Amino acid sequence: MQAVRFHTTGSLDALLVETVPDPVPAPGHVRVAVHAAGLNPSDVKNVLGRFPYTTVPRIPGRDFAGIVVEGDAALLGRRVWGTGRDLGFDRDGSHAEFLTLPADGVAIMPEALSYAQAASLGVPFTTAWDALKRAGVTAETRLLVVGAGAVGRAATDLARAGGTQVHVAVRRPEQAEELKAIGLDAAAYPADAALPTGFDVAFETTGYRLPEAIRAIKTFGRVAIISAPPSGHVETPVLDLYRRGGSIVGVNSLLYDSRACATMLREIGDLFARGSLNCGAVTEVPLADAVAAYRDVSREGGDKIVLRMPNA
Repeated sequence: MQAVRFHTTGSLDALLVETVPDPVPAPGHVRVAVHAAGLNPSDVKNVLGRFPYTTVPRIPGRDFAGIVVEGDAALLGRRVWGTGRDLGFDRDGSHAEFLTLPADGVAIMPEALSYAQAASLGVPFTTAWDALKRAGVTAETRLLVVGAGAVGRAATDLARAGGTQVHVAVRRPEQAEELKAIGLDAAAYPADAALPTGFDVAFETTGYRLPEAIRAIKTFGRVAIISAPPSGHVETPVLDLYRRGGSIVGVNSLLYDSRACATMLREIGDLFARGSLNCGAVTEVPLADAVAAYRDVSREGGDKIVLRMPNA
C-alpha cells in the first residue's frame, strides 16, 4: 500500500510517500480501507518531534473515514470514521491506504457526511466535545469561544446545537464579518483590547489570551484551554481567578484512545444525522501530494485539509 511515513523526527524533510506492506489486523481488530484522512496540526508537530512517546518509523495521522474490509463480521462493508491518540504515535496511523485498529475504535459514519467531510472532523469535534462536557456547558450556559479555528468552530456548532448562547471573539474584523454572515454572534477584539465579560464559560482556543479569558468569566466561571505559546508558559492573573472562584480546565485530545473517541463520535454523528450540525469547507489533496500538504498545514490558515487515498 501507499503511505506517508517518517523514519526520524525534527523536520518535515523526513516525510516520504512510500510503498509499505498492508497491515494485518490482530484479534479483535479490523482493517479499514481508508478513503480520506484528516491532516491536523498535531500530525505536523508529530513529525517535528514534539511528542516524546512517538516511535519511528511511523505512519502518522489520527483522523480517518473509510470502509471495514477485514475483521468483525458485523462491521464488514460498513462506512466508518474515527480518531485517537493511539494512531500515528506508537502505532501506525491513518495517512495510508489501509489502517488497523480495535473493532470498538471505529464508529459508523453518518449517511449525511462524505468520506472527506467525516475525515476532517475527528480531532476538532472530539476536542470541542470534551471541552464543553468537562467545562459543564449546558443550554443555560453563556459561552465565550475565543478563536475561530477548527476547534473553536466545532465548539460553537456543538454548543449552539445544544441551545447554548455563544459569542465568538476573534482578532480581525474580517473574521468577525465572515462569522456574522453565517449567522453567528461574533466580534473582533484586537490583541490590545479586553474581551467582553459576564460569561459562565470561556473556551480559549488560541493559546495567547488566557488572562483575558479569565477576566471574561463571572463568579464560579470556568475557562477551558487547549493550547499555549511555544514556550508553554503564559502569565496567569491568579488574583482575578481566585476572586471569581474560577476554574481552569485543561483539554488534551491526546488523552483519549480510538475506543474513547469512537464513543464521542457516535454521539456527535447522531447530531450530524439529525441535521443539527453542518460540516465546513474541506480541501482534498491526493496522498501523492501529502508532503506539500503537511507544509501548508504547518503555515496555518485556510480550509481543513484531508488526504484522499488512491483507492477512494
